Amino acid sequence: MTLTKTRLTLQEYLNYDETDTTYELVNGELIAMSLGMGKHGEIADFLNYCFRQEIKHLSKPWVSKHKLIGIQSPRGSRWDTVRIPDVVVLSTSQWQQLQNREAVILLDEPSPILVVEVVSESTKNIDYRAKRSEYSVLDIPEYWIVDPLEEKVTILSLSEGFYDETIFTSSDMVKSPTFTEFNYTVSQILEGDI
Repeated sequence: MTLTKTRLTLQEYLNYDETDTTYELVNGELIAMSLGMGKHGEIADFLNYCFRQEIKHLSKPWVSKHKLIGIQSPRGSRWDTVRIPDVVVLSTSQWQQLQNREAVILLDEPSPILVVEVVSESTKNIDYRAKRSEYSVLDIPEYWIVDPLEEKVTILSLSEGFYDETIFTSSDMVKSPTFTEFNYTVSQILEGDI
């Protein structure tokens, strides 16, 4: 659902404060983000928890955040798009830099380490197609598409500007290039039970 036909610039989007609804900015238009099914949030929350545990275990200077960080993204020839992934893993220092301003990673800033999108019926094409293209242009090293509709997890690993795809289903152990000791199956992720 589009709120307005008036196109906003990135700066206008960052200053927009007329509602309690969360919006992504796509080609200058505010696109309301639905809450999604409870399962959607449960999966994202579960992965955020798992990533935090892995970060601690690996002693990495990273943080994992659930629905708190926007990423300025290309869309065609325009740059007035901001995506809000379900989970974002980024460096602790980058997270600290976002503390006193809008939590949007801009084009001239380092890309996050990993992003996750949990597919819903309304976002399926966007998650598999648009965001895949946008995130590869942004050099995000790892992009997870967690799809409870098709009961699979797709991990996209950046290689020479394009994503290589690995698909995991049911009892497959999900293998992450970033979290090499991640030890959960697709079924466990889709259950999302901490």
